Amino acid sequence: MRIEQSFTELSARERAFALLDAGSARELLGPFAHLKSPHLLGQGIVAQNDDGMIVVRGAFRGADAVVIAMEGKFQGGGIGEIAGAKFAAALELVLAENQAGRKVQPIIVMDTGGVRLQEANLGLLAIAEIQDLLVQVRSFVPVIALIPGKVGCFGGMSMTSGLFSYLIMTREGRLTLNGPEVIEQEAGRGEWDSSDKAFTYRTIGGAHRVEQGLADVLVHDSLREMQEAVAACMEKGIPAHRSTMLEHYRALVDAAAPGPAAGQTAPAHSRGRVWFEALTKGGTPVETTVGSVLAADITVGGKPCRVIAVVPDANTAYPRTVKGEVGLQQGWELARIVRATMEEDKDKAEKRAITALVDVPSQAYGYREEYNGIFLSCAASVNAYADARHAGHPVVTFIVGNAISGAFLAHGLQGSYMLSLDDETITVHAMSKKSAARITKRSIADMDDAADKVAAIAYDIHSFNRLGAVNKLLCFADHDHPTDADAEAVKQELAAGAAASRSWGNRLSYRLETPNGADYRRLSAEVRRRMREAWNG
Repeated sequence: MRIEQSFTELSARERAFALLDAGSARELLGPFAHLKSPHLLGQGIVAQNDDGMIVVRGAFRGADAVVIAMEGKFQGGGIGEIAGAKFAAALELVLAENQAGRKVQPIIVMDTGGVRLQEANLGLLAIAEIQDLLVQVRSFVPVIALIPGKVGCFGGMSMTSGLFSYLIMTREGRLTLNGPEVIEQEAGRGEWDSSDKAFTYRTIGGAHRVEQGLADVLVHDSLREMQEAVAACMEKGIPAHRSTMLEHYRALVDAAAPGPAAGQTAPAHSRGRVWFEALTKGGTPVETTVGSVLAADITVGGKPCRVIAVVPDANTAYPRTVKGEVGLQQGWELARIVRATMEEDKDKAEKRAITALVDVPSQAYGYREEYNGIFLSCAASVNAYADARHAGHPVVTFIVGNAISGAFLAHGLQGSYMLSLDDETITVHAMSKKSAARITKRSIADMDDAADKVAAIAYDIHSFNRLGAVNKLLCFADHDHPTDADAEAVKQELAAGAAASRSWGNRLSYRLETPNGADYRRLSAEVRRRMREAWNG
């Protein structure tokens, strides 16, 4: 009987080297590059010289390949500025090689809790950029990912996994958007008891995800089986991707909907709805199939524009989305509307702008959501917005209310130009304060103190603006009751934003080129420069 070498028990660096052909592997920007997060020390956290992100270039069965692996033992494999920049930089180079006709195979090893909460909004921005690159790379070569176990794959990185061409899991691997502890915090133990490990694995473990068609291959915890599965996926080539299979997965989601809960009510006031109505007055409504997703066609700067919003809905079929959260149906519906826009404009010389109007309290937290793959529904929306940009549609994000976590990734963070109301009540972050405090084992007071030193973990829009993603802050007399004049002023800004977006090719990388981005995210740019230098040795 052959004793198999465990893949799960290896470190991220060991996994990367073990996957590749013996003697071929070379680490890029490893520990001696001294690329460690500058945002951790001020929070009393010892940084690590590789920031928990391992990039190794070599050969896989003779083919040029790159392995990107997250170290779950460091900050739970979370994505911060440096880790995210290394991931994105490697994908940029993989994309460039494949565009030039030189095939390079990316292999991703996922062992991550998602956004590193100690660098929250920098992690959100990095994940959005990684997602955008994955969508592009996937058109040239299959992107193959492994979830072996240990930490699993959660948060924004679970949405990222919904974009991979092939997903290989062990039974011990876990894949879901919201972790059990977060659901318990947000929705109560009656929704999910995080101490029930057997239930958790039955619901979000590898065997169930493969059975559902949300992952592709189930393997034992074996290095040999992982290698064989990767080789088989490479041989299959580029598949029709599940994040674009709207009708199939949407039908499954609709069939599983419990229907409105007795007595459920929506918030009486919705800033997202108020601004949607103000901007689309006199426009042409677009029919939607989910009550909480609104769309309409308007004219800005003499050119057509489609406005899309997610708002509260008392009649939502999934009760966890009653406050305007992005859930199973909302993610697929956003994707449908964006793709319909692309189809309508496919023969037009100039594609219309799309405005993502953002007022989202979070993604939905609940058992049904996780069981039925909310990570994929959100990934479908990300995929659609990214595809729209690459097809020539400027995506202008306008933040009028909260922009939280996976909901913001699904609706807003793929924007190629970003506006926001200048309003102290707006919060932007990877997680609610209560859940973030529980996960990081810090008090809310400690988190607030740390936010004074690290803008990336603050919740206010001015701190988010410092990161370089927001192009302009807009201020009006009453943000809860916009006038016709306010709406017209915003339309002028939307037109200017669409024009600017077109001028730089609807790229997300503009964020590193804004004055704030060039300052606060200078290390992100530096990592990309150094990765280019290291790429060819």
